[in-house]
Amino acid sequence: MEDARQARLAIRAGRHTGHTAGLARGHVQGNLCILPEEYAAEFLAFCRANPKPCPLLAVSRPGDPRLPELGEDLDIRTDVARYRVFQDGSLASEVSDLKALWRDDLVTFVLGCSFSFEEALIDAGLPLRYVEQGRNVPMYRTNVDTTPAGRFRGKLVVSMRPFKPADAIRAIEITSRCPRVHGAPVHVGFPEMIGISDLSRPWVGDPTDVKADELPLFWACGVTPQSVVLDAKPSLCITHSPGHMLVTDLTNASLTI
Repeated sequence: MEDARQARLAIRAGRHTGHTAGLARGHVQGNLCILPEEYAAEFLAFCRANPKPCPLLAVSRPGDPRLPELGEDLDIRTDVARYRVFQDGSLASEVSDLKALWRDDLVTFVLGCSFSFEEALIDAGLPLRYVEQGRNVPMYRTNVDTTPAGRFRGKLVVSMRPFKPADAIRAIEITSRCPRVHGAPVHVGFPEMIGISDLSRPWVGDPTDVKADELPLFWACGVTPQSVVLDAKPSLCITHSPGHMLVTDLTNASLTI
């Protein structure tokens, strides 16, 4: 499915319920964080203080489910295939739409997603093993602290993709040109140095093998807000389920420098 609007309509109608890697090629996908208005200013400050894991693409008005800068007909209540609902810092449920949960004080934040730079990697001839295997990218909660802002603080989450050394250099060069979708990796090799003891056991996502002649590359991940929510414990926070992103009308090319 190549058209972004058609992808959203398929998700809205329940015809597409899985992860969105490779969906609507050429278009930016976004991470989601929805919070009551009382937390919005602090979370905005958190995003600005942590642009690698939280590159901000759009913020809604309170209670408005629309984000016209990301898609003329976009409705945040229905256009993500699976949502996670956190209450007081604990995962309470996963739902397929937000119609029953929507409130007039909710503010939507959409953050850049690594699926955008992955397209550039694939176009450069750098295959992604998890995509070839039809899995979700592995994500790990590290021991690296984010920069706090008000009540929001916690550990950085990273996504991992393995490459041979020469390809790893190319991958770093390519993703460094995509700062609004996480940019270059934050760590290369030695996962134990950032608190990852076992690559076969990701925090979320599916494990990906790292071969003997490969290096694991770690990028800051837009699932970081879900890590931060565990510590900030807002009364309500709604995010995308990992890998189930918001498909926007923005093009990947428009975010490349």
